[in-house]
Amino acid sequence: MIRNRLHGLRHWLVSSMVFVAFFASSCESYLDRAPEASISDKDVYGSFISFQGFVEEIYNSVVDIHKVLGGNFFYSFSASDEVLSTVPLPWDDGNYWNQSSFLYGATPNFNYYSNLTGMRVWPFAWYAIRKANLGLSKLDMLEATQEEKNAIKGQCLFFRAFFHFELMRYYGGLPYVDAVQSSSEPLTLPRLTYKETALKAAKDFKEAADLLPLKWDGTAMGAATLGNNAQRITKIHALSMLGKNLLYAASPMMNESSTGQNVYDAELSKQAADVLGDVIKLCRETGAYRLQTWATWTDNFWVWSPSNRDRPGGTEVIMNQTVYIPSYVRFTTNRVSNPVQYGAGNNRVEVPTHNFIKNYGMANGLPIDDPESGYNPNDPWTGRDPRFYVDIIYDGVRMVDNATAAAAKQNEFAQLANNGMHRNGTPASSNVAGSVTGYFYKKWTPKGCNPWDNRWGSFQSYHPQMRLADVYLMYAEAVLHGYGSPLSQSPGAALTAVDAVNAIRNRATLPNLANKYTASKDAFMKEIIRERAVEFAFEGHRFFDLRRWNIAGNPEYLQKTAIDFDRGANGKPTNLKERVVVTRVFEKRHNWLPFQLKDTKLYEGFPQNPGW
Repeated sequence: MIRNRLHGLRHWLVSSMVFVAFFASSCESYLDRAPEASISDKDVYGSFISFQGFVEEIYNSVVDIHKVLGGNFFYSFSASDEVLSTVPLPWDDGNYWNQSSFLYGATPNFNYYSNLTGMRVWPFAWYAIRKANLGLSKLDMLEATQEEKNAIKGQCLFFRAFFHFELMRYYGGLPYVDAVQSSSEPLTLPRLTYKETALKAAKDFKEAADLLPLKWDGTAMGAATLGNNAQRITKIHALSMLGKNLLYAASPMMNESSTGQNVYDAELSKQAADVLGDVIKLCRETGAYRLQTWATWTDNFWVWSPSNRDRPGGTEVIMNQTVYIPSYVRFTTNRVSNPVQYGAGNNRVEVPTHNFIKNYGMANGLPIDDPESGYNPNDPWTGRDPRFYVDIIYDGVRMVDNATAAAAKQNEFAQLANNGMHRNGTPASSNVAGSVTGYFYKKWTPKGCNPWDNRWGSFQSYHPQMRLADVYLMYAEAVLHGYGSPLSQSPGAALTAVDAVNAIRNRATLPNLANKYTASKDAFMKEIIRERAVEFAFEGHRFFDLRRWNIAGNPEYLQKTAIDFDRGANGKPTNLKERVVVTRVFEKRHNWLPFQLKDTKLYEGFPQNPGW
């Protein structure tokens, strides 16, 4: 498998050189050469500019799952309880074999800019791992300053660990490929346990953090691209991923696969807490990253950009997705979640489930099932968590500003009652139902992304790989299970687990957690689970979180429901009834995805995952 998918990097060196153009005009002589001209290893690895150009291609191997799926009409990963598609997907039936739409089914190529919807996790991860190893093997050829040498080595180590982690979280323990494999070598690398693989990745992340700068701007090597270095990997990227990798390894499902114990690994949890606490402290002391204010929270996800050159992320997104085709965002992110009646050439859509909507608590900070919350099941959308109103389109929400045309007037407000046009579809939508649950979501597509306001060609939307908010909530979880209580803290950090959760809640204008939810480990963990659901709704975390907590098969996470209702004369819902649309199939074998059969037959040391 590894040999077949990763050999033959030599012919990729020429196209790697294209990225040199972003660093200095002095490399133009390379680019002027005929395609068949000989380019030596020294040409590629001999200077910082050319070596950095080689490394830049690894950045472009990071696959944005959401845009891949949006481009292929298979949409975001819906194998959890979060969303439903108008077109049934095999994941809900427990069929994890069909991975071609986002994991398998593509060969790495260089036409990234026009083919990002054709990228897949499996081949591009192995491709990037080999490139990282190749770069590390050529460091002795680099004639550069120590700062530049450290940056090259740090980036290669980071990406070697990152792409192993990317594969691990889908498939479990893997061979950790830390050297360039020759096509003539026999395939003998055994599959490691999850913990063994994670510890090797942790070593790489830690060394990368020691080598990389806090920021590229302000360094001599970053001067040539001053102001355009925000996406380059830094110390904080490496530390954040180190903490995430350790927390995943500590989590019950991963620990059970490694040790047989369905509990948190306390020592790994402590290590994760200490690293994540260091990230928070470093960000507070240097201002390298800051939580967005509530008024600017959506800057994490989308920005208006008439030139299509601006990127979301603001002060909070640590690691964003690869730059995408700017003019194509409307055809991926936009059409995934917009009502099908005007969805950018789309005739199907994914929508939030009612069972997931229940995670949004009340504006007073209490969950809706708390007797003191004030939640009214007959008026379910009043007085909710402020994030609910930013994320969710429910019945009566305004969707169009410029509603002068007749068609615009019809679509001005969401009509999601039982007989509403956005609930049942129209002939123009090929009779495909609008929302099958009674909701749409708007986290990635602001009001105005429709044919009448016509702003959907003037915005940019990206799903963050890592936000500072995630560091805070992972810290809280790691402290809880490493140091033992909600009021514990990592020795090097100046905040408790409760403080970390409250920081994210307070940002959303919610009060601190009530004492009854911080009085015990179990009660606090339930709030962490709920807080992660709300803060990271539709960001791609849910599938991994439910699995790593070993609760994805619990009954409360299996049913995907809709809310049926009529609209009363006063505009309020009446006759509300929750209805089960799909009951997910999730057995023990679904903890890990199956490998393609051909890969498990390449050599004896690479077995299939259990149950497949």
